[in-house]
Amino acid sequence: MKKKIGFFVGSLRKDSYSRKVAVAISSLFPEEYEPIFIDLRELEMYNQDLDDEGTPTAAWTKFREEVKSLTGLVFVTPEYNRSVPGVLKNALDVGSRPYGQNVWDGKPGLVVSVSPGALSAFGANHHLRQSLVFLNVPTLQQPEAYIGNVVNLINEDGTIAENTMNFFKTIVDSYLAFLEKNN
Repeated sequence: MKKKIGFFVGSLRKDSYSRKVAVAISSLFPEEYEPIFIDLRELEMYNQDLDDEGTPTAAWTKFREEVKSLTGLVFVTPEYNRSVPGVLKNALDVGSRPYGQNVWDGKPGLVVSVSPGALSAFGANHHLRQSLVFLNVPTLQQPEAYIGNVVNLINEDGTIAENTMNFFKTIVDSYLAFLEKNN
């Protein structure tokens, strides 16, 4: 049975650089792993009243069940205003509630931040890591995955440059070793 690895992309834009990087990274997983892209577009904003009343939305319930079935977590995010995009933060909130039912708990994670700028979405990377600590998601520390100047790493045909794919392979190999130690 394949181990399911959930991919959570913090950008909803159809031509998102983060999505392109996530797809490239997912292609490097060996066949015993199944990369699954978790759609965040339909996930309503978290409102505790709905959980308190026992009426979570269908999207929340589906999302929580999807995350429960995962072996590992890969977060690929841009940076919005030096932080994590709202859609990704909302996903963390929905999955961590109601209190005591955190679906993220103990699942090994990888954080990759992507930016067309030189700072490589450093702020988003570290804000996301801060939330993951609280959610008890052990996260790969090295190699760090800050992908800056991403527009220069994408070929004219939309593929990722070979030397960048080699770096992504290093990240994936390190993450899989980390995942196996923490599962």
